[in-house]
Amino acid sequence: MKKPIFVFFAVCLLTFLSFAARAQTIENRSRSTIGYIQSNGTVENRSRSTIGYIKDNGTVENASRSTIGYIKDNGTVENASRSTIGYIKSDGTIENASRSTIGYVKSNGTVENASRSTIGYAKNVKPEHAAAFFFFFFKPDE
Repeated sequence: MKKPIFVFFAVCLLTFLSFAARAQTIENRSRSTIGYIQSNGTVENRSRSTIGYIKDNGTVENASRSTIGYIKDNGTVENASRSTIGYIKSDGTIENASRSTIGYVKSNGTVENASRSTIGYAKNVKPEHAAAFFFFFFKPDE
């Protein structure tokens, strides 16, 4: 009797893990996968090669673990020299250092450029992580 219960829970766990892995996929406007952001902040390209890290404290690192920027709690985005390069507003608006809007990360995961054209999708990804991927630190290999 214990074996069927174990199998049931194993299947449920594998299903959950499979869903979680897909839940943080980054797609281009054609819905082709261009990257992944893992729950631990590891950023991967479409081939699953690590291209960087977004740490819990907001530090952004490249694949060699060198700091390339920071995402502060207030939405300010800084480069490695701590110069402000942009802002991520609470409504998902992405601005450059001059406060001009350069894009949007909508609540449904759609990523748009300043003209409101869809440039990609980042479902179940933190808006600041999606902004880092599309606008500031990581250049998707499309």
